[in-house]
Amino acid sequence: MKFVRLLFIFLFVFQFSSGQTWQDTLSLIDKQFSQYLPNNPGCQLSISRNGEIIFSKAWGMADLERVVPLSTNSIFEAGSVSKQFTAAAILLLEQQGKLSLDDNLRKYIPELPDYGIPITLRQMLHHTSGIRDWSDIVELTGWPRGQKFYTNDDVLEIISHQKHLNNKPGDKFSYSNSNYILFAIIIKRVSGLSLAAFTQKYIFDPAGMLHTQWRDDPNRIVPNRAIAYSKSGSGFKTDMPNEYAYGHGGLLTTTEDLLKWNNFYQRGKFGTPSLLSKQIETEPLNSGVMNPYAAGLFINKVMGWDNISHDGATASYRAYLETFPELHLSICILSNTSQFNIDNVESTIRKIFVPYKKGKIIKTDSGFKLSNAYLNNLAGMYVNERNRSTFHLSVKGDTLMLDNYLPLRASSKHIFKADNFLLEINGTKGSYIPFSPRDTIPFTKVKPANLSKENIAIYEGNYFSGETNSLLTIHSDSSKLLIRLNVDKDYELIPTYKDAFTIDELGCNVQFIRSPQNKISAIKFYFWRTLGIEFKKIN
Repeated sequence: MKFVRLLFIFLFVFQFSSGQTWQDTLSLIDKQFSQYLPNNPGCQLSISRNGEIIFSKAWGMADLERVVPLSTNSIFEAGSVSKQFTAAAILLLEQQGKLSLDDNLRKYIPELPDYGIPITLRQMLHHTSGIRDWSDIVELTGWPRGQKFYTNDDVLEIISHQKHLNNKPGDKFSYSNSNYILFAIIIKRVSGLSLAAFTQKYIFDPAGMLHTQWRDDPNRIVPNRAIAYSKSGSGFKTDMPNEYAYGHGGLLTTTEDLLKWNNFYQRGKFGTPSLLSKQIETEPLNSGVMNPYAAGLFINKVMGWDNISHDGATASYRAYLETFPELHLSICILSNTSQFNIDNVESTIRKIFVPYKKGKIIKTDSGFKLSNAYLNNLAGMYVNERNRSTFHLSVKGDTLMLDNYLPLRASSKHIFKADNFLLEINGTKGSYIPFSPRDTIPFTKVKPANLSKENIAIYEGNYFSGETNSLLTIHSDSSKLLIRLNVDKDYELIPTYKDAFTIDELGCNVQFIRSPQNKISAIKFYFWRTLGIEFKKIN
């Protein structure tokens, strides 16, 4: 009887909205998920409308060794989708009068350095605190995540050794997992309950999330757990998040449970009174520019509609949860393989169920014609002054190209636009301005590096950092410069411009620092979420 009722809802909604039949819709979904082969790791998909689950299915295998297929009851790890539950616990503690979002972080965690300016819990909630991401830091110790069982206390120890922030609190949106691990520690210190126990009592049980728990102990047996796999040649290899650290991620759940949560908080059932407005509230940066990150949730417009979403990735687990409140529609995908881009998978399903919202037709740039001589003068290498990454501008026909693949539309002599950002260029300097979240990142034109066997030796030596409490070695092999973080692995330093390199395998850029005597004295590392970790050269 329940199936018949849900089938009726499904047919009514989608025949009315798009004219397609139930069978048409099923065929479209199966076509999009055909890439998840029956004998390979796969995924779950669940969709709800008006709080009712109208579609739920799993494809592929949960355990390749034991040949266990996935089902709608298989347990996945949700990656950063987990953050909204940690944020919800913080909001509930504020409602209970046990803390305030405007409190100084050091009120609860005095072990952290005093950076000369308070960091508030509110800034942590919205990722504007400037606190470095711990996962980038441990990469530089030679023991990255997955190779050591880090705990939340380990992460606190790591963060407490950081002498600098990525930015002044409130100035920038700088996504950092560290914020939410610190929240897990605060929840325990304030409530007397671990994050796992607190959320079980106040969120999972009330919302009816019967299959949901935290990976606070990676050794605990979890019935129906789907094992995570990464692609390896023609097969797969196990790729699990072997760590105790949680709060930033680590939620073990199902797509149906996550849809229950969406329905629970969006219908005003979480908190007394409802905390919904607090959960989806966004706030401006110090500059006045709005930051689209709320309480563990991104608030945006998608296809013209209001959208609340978050994606997630931990080891080879992938997750995406989104809702369109105007349509009363929620979509959730969980996967146990990193083989496919989860954002793209979600996008294909979204287009089946969500029509584009009619609105004003936005005029595109008619095109501002510039001479080839002017464009050729702009061609060359540029360095992002914030994270030391580089990009190239070149000319193809009468169009300026970014990194030889993305055409940029000229809207004035100094403004070049793409779909999601613009470049403002004036001579050898300029700014990269993404549209969401709005930001202004300076860049400068540089000459490509000219590294020879003769000058490569100046970078060689041992370097130590008190921020990571680790040693690294720079050495050469033929004409290559290599970095050794532990005895098992060397990474190639690929030259970009003077004294600057990139390490593709680590996803970071490095800048060697010179002393007043023009000798190499230090090296700084720049990740997307962690800027300027310094190692000093030692004898």
